[in-house]
Amino acid sequence: MTLVVAALYKFVKLQDFAEKQHSLLSLCQAHDVKGTILLAPEGINGTIAGSRQAIDSVLWFLRSDYRLADLVYKESYADNAPFERLKVRLKKEIVTMGLPEVDPNEQVGTYVNPKDWNALICDPEVTVIDTRNDYEVSIGTFKGAQNPHTESFRDFPDYVHNHLNPQKHKKIALFCTGGIRCEKASSLMLSQGFQEVYHLKGGILKYLEEVPESESFWDGECFVFDQRIAMRHGLESGSYDMCPSCGHPISEADKLSSKYQEGVSCPSCFDILSEDKKARQQEKKRQSDLARKRNG
Repeated sequence: MTLVVAALYKFVKLQDFAEKQHSLLSLCQAHDVKGTILLAPEGINGTIAGSRQAIDSVLWFLRSDYRLADLVYKESYADNAPFERLKVRLKKEIVTMGLPEVDPNEQVGTYVNPKDWNALICDPEVTVIDTRNDYEVSIGTFKGAQNPHTESFRDFPDYVHNHLNPQKHKKIALFCTGGIRCEKASSLMLSQGFQEVYHLKGGILKYLEEVPESESFWDGECFVFDQRIAMRHGLESGSYDMCPSCGHPISEADKLSSKYQEGVSCPSCFDILSEDKKARQQEKKRQSDLARKRNG
């Protein structure tokens, strides 16, 4: 059965966010929905997968709250389950920057539709910035975009402080996987005096869905946080695997490295994994291989 994968988020004040956890978890369990949903005072963020009916039921439930009545989501499809478990978690932020005073409910940058993105980033006065983490950027990004080389989104404010200047960088264009990080990043930059801050509406995934490959300025694949690992134009599955120890994407070239051990480590984490962690991962792989043999 083809599964529907729904990526959704909305910045909205949800002071009663904790009260939603149990009912939302129960509904998803009843419909065999898997994935992760985060609830916080600043809103909701999640990616879930299930049958058509199941996803529609969850969306109907969420939109029955007047504050989420206009909740939008991006839909794609998967032949195999992209998530193994269901999590509905309570958080301080739905995307963690570590600066609770930065509030996209108060101000965000200017949204740019995918069809207009190419023209914007071709403007020589525009500084194009990839707000994702370094390992995500490594497998694909827009041509000419700056890579902040962040390990987590918490590092982005320091990057802005150390490398960007409102007086010098007059026009900023931000992008990320689905749009959520850019909302908070643009809110941060506006609060620090940047005048013209644009961000790609719907993120990279919406661009790959709507912009023909022949007209695209995207180079590579787009990392996603599920079992599909990466996506190509037309939202087709990409060519990467994922390291079970560090979560980084693994290319075919990475698999030729002496630091790659299937199911255990990759070149990104081999040197920093403890021997205990390697041993646990080796045992997990052994158990998984035995289970596959038993199941034919």
